[in-house]
Amino acid sequence: LPITDERMTRFWITLDHGIKFVLNSINLMIGGELFIPKLPSIKIIDLVKALDKNIKYHIIGIRPSEKLHEVLCPADSSRDTLEFKDYYLIKPSPYIVTTKDQGNDYRINKNNEKGKFVKSNFVYNSGTNPHFLNIRELKKLI
Repeated sequence: LPITDERMTRFWITLDHGIKFVLNSINLMIGGELFIPKLPSIKIIDLVKALDKNIKYHIIGIRPSEKLHEVLCPADSSRDTLEFKDYYLIKPSPYIVTTKDQGNDYRINKNNEKGKFVKSNFVYNSGTNPHFLNIRELKKLI
């Protein structure tokens, strides 16, 4: 099995979780914002080991434009990013906010949950995420 880099990570989401997240986001949305789920990360090498502990793999090297880690909230958006219990919300650009939404600062969602702004230069990255699935957990999911 070819692996580009042993350090590579990705976020992990199941189909069921993805569907539930989308439906919940539709119910919470005001308009124009981006919803980013809080997800566990995985090491690609752990995924290989979860598939079969005896699988043979070889490192082929990272390819042009391939990333070691997945970024769902980039630092450039940190000034517009709010953290809620189960997700991050990136506020829409002021250029696409409709007249009825101009007074909304997105800090309180439709369930009355309060979000807080993330720190300056915050990045939500699969490599620095504090929640990683281990091989045993991955085996249960695949």
